[in-house]
Amino acid sequence: MIDNKAFFKDSESEWEYAAEGITRKFIGYNDQLMAVKVKFEKGAIGTVHNHVHTQGSYVASGRFKITIDGKNEILEAGDGFFVSPDLSHGAECLEAGVLIDVFNPKRKDFLNEN
Repeated sequence: MIDNKAFFKDSESEWEYAAEGITRKFIGYNDQLMAVKVKFEKGAIGTVHNHVHTQGSYVASGRFKITIDGKNEILEAGDGFFVSPDLSHGAECLEAGVLIDVFNPKRKDFLNEN
C-alpha cells in the first residue's frame, strides 16, 4: 500500500495476517489518518489492548462483542464505536464479519515503522 493513494480497490489488495482468525487490508493512510478493513472469522478475538491512537470503527458486517474500558456492547452491521487514546478495548467476533477501523495518527506498528 502506498500512502496518499486516492483510491482503494478491494480486488487489487491482498489480505494480510493480523492475528488468529483476523486479516486486514489497508484502505489508505498518510501520517495523520489510517483506514483499515479488518476481517474476522467467527470466534476470533481481538485481544484487549490500548494505544495512543484515536480509533473510530464501523461494523460493515457480522456481529461483535466490543469491550471498551471494561464495558461490553453487542454490535452488528451498521453500528460503530469510538475509542479515545489509551483506553483499553477489544473485540470478540460472534458472527463472521468485517470492521472498518480508522486511526489518528496512522498505526506505524501496522506498517513496521516503529
